[in-house]
Amino acid sequence: MDASGGRGQPRPGNDESADRTGPEAPAADDTLHPSGDRPLGPSPSPAEPGDAPADPGGERGRGPAGTPAPDGDPEDARPGPRTPPAGPGAHEDRPAAGAERPDAPADVPRTGDRHGGPAAQKHADRPFAHSGDGKGSPPRRPEERQRGGLLMGRPFGVPVYVAPSWFLVAILITWVFGGQIDRVLPGLGAASYLVSLFFAVAFYASVLVHELAHTLAALRFKLPVRRIQLQFFGGVSEIEKEAETPGREFVLAFVGPLLSLVLSGVFYLALLAVEPSSVPGVLLAGLMISNLIVAVFNLLPGLPLDGGRMLRAVVWAITGKPMTGTVAAAWVGRALAVCVLIGLPLLTQSGALGSDAVDNVGMDTVLDALLAAILAAIIWTGAGNSLRMARLREHLPELRARNLTRRAVPVESDTPLSEALRRANAAGARALVVVDPDGVPVSLVREAAIVGVPEHRRPWVAVSGLAQDLTDGMRVSAELAGEDLLDALRAAPATEYLVVEETGEIYGVLSAADVERAFVKAMARPS
Repeated sequence: MDASGGRGQPRPGNDESADRTGPEAPAADDTLHPSGDRPLGPSPSPAEPGDAPADPGGERGRGPAGTPAPDGDPEDARPGPRTPPAGPGAHEDRPAAGAERPDAPADVPRTGDRHGGPAAQKHADRPFAHSGDGKGSPPRRPEERQRGGLLMGRPFGVPVYVAPSWFLVAILITWVFGGQIDRVLPGLGAASYLVSLFFAVAFYASVLVHELAHTLAALRFKLPVRRIQLQFFGGVSEIEKEAETPGREFVLAFVGPLLSLVLSGVFYLALLAVEPSSVPGVLLAGLMISNLIVAVFNLLPGLPLDGGRMLRAVVWAITGKPMTGTVAAAWVGRALAVCVLIGLPLLTQSGALGSDAVDNVGMDTVLDALLAAILAAIIWTGAGNSLRMARLREHLPELRARNLTRRAVPVESDTPLSEALRRANAAGARALVVVDPDGVPVSLVREAAIVGVPEHRRPWVAVSGLAQDLTDGMRVSAELAGEDLLDALRAAPATEYLVVEETGEIYGVLSAADVERAFVKAMARPS
């Protein structure tokens, strides 16, 4: 990669982008396509509609009373079939990049072919069709496109959302628990369902406390928390970065189940002070048992549950390799999913969970089997997402601004486009930077704008009319890599960025599309 000097003369060097080894000689029309080895024509091939900038994100989750957090983004998620909602006390953390769509994995950005196969390679040499305002959509999380429900507040500065699916669960809990209260306290009548609704709200309040424990631990370790979401099977704490050490990872995972155990003990002590057959007694008993279930379920040693994160931390500490810990905990999680699928209906039917043994297949048996299948699917999917996100984190460091930057030629604002492209061809460059008379960069010539100018008009169009003014966010260091690079691009959406050395000297121009293609190629390679 070569940068231009400050005043118009590029320095010698190579110019390898994410998927090319260098520009070829200019074609007969003497205009080189700024992003590849083909000359620009008046009617370039448009980008595929599915193309979008890289959005490496992802997440890992854990959930209790049943459920792991969706590794791809629960509510907005980035590309990929939506994973089921996280369970009570679920906790997920994600790298500073990510998105989820209905047809692609949560951690793989879409560019024609979700795994960077032939379709993705096919797009590598095409110009991309950006809008005329020069605004691109650099890698961003899906959550940025969808808030994720009803905002309930911002404890400790972290927004808490209630997903629409929670209201379905509240209705279900009210119906089921209300019938049980009516049997225990028949004198309540219809008021039993009002008491049951109060229980549903109180239970999810305790789930919120569980999530706040994860959040406070993350903030204590200076890990940013995007939000907390209460949803179908529980809650999710969306932590944007991974813990730096296995010890912090263990603490971050353990505080949630620990607080659920503490809540269960508090409700037990309160239960001792009231009449068990009263409304407060029934509510306290229900909250005690439900929090105990949340804690025990989350402590199961398989991703994406809290216990899986703890197991991952232990294996990481022993081997020194976080990826090894993730693989071990994810496969244990998949084994747990199979055990839940087969074992939960058998335990229920045998009466081992406290109910009467069932000899025949009835509605209750079918519902137990359905619940087991849902829980097993959520755990299995969460474990798989954790593996994919671990692979993503392994490949993120391969995204380096210095390696992806296009060589650029500085030109003054009144330079005709045809002359600027001639200079670019002569220098083997693939981008244009507009500079003032002192050689200070002031704007970038947009590739999409060049594509839109017919060849016969290029001698009469000044480059200043095709340029986008530089903002502070559009200047990135050549030393940026991995999550830091993606964070910088996401903070200032654009199609091109000026890459500079630490001294402030122009190094070249970085295209968001090049970052996307490099990300897809990296994800396509095995770990």
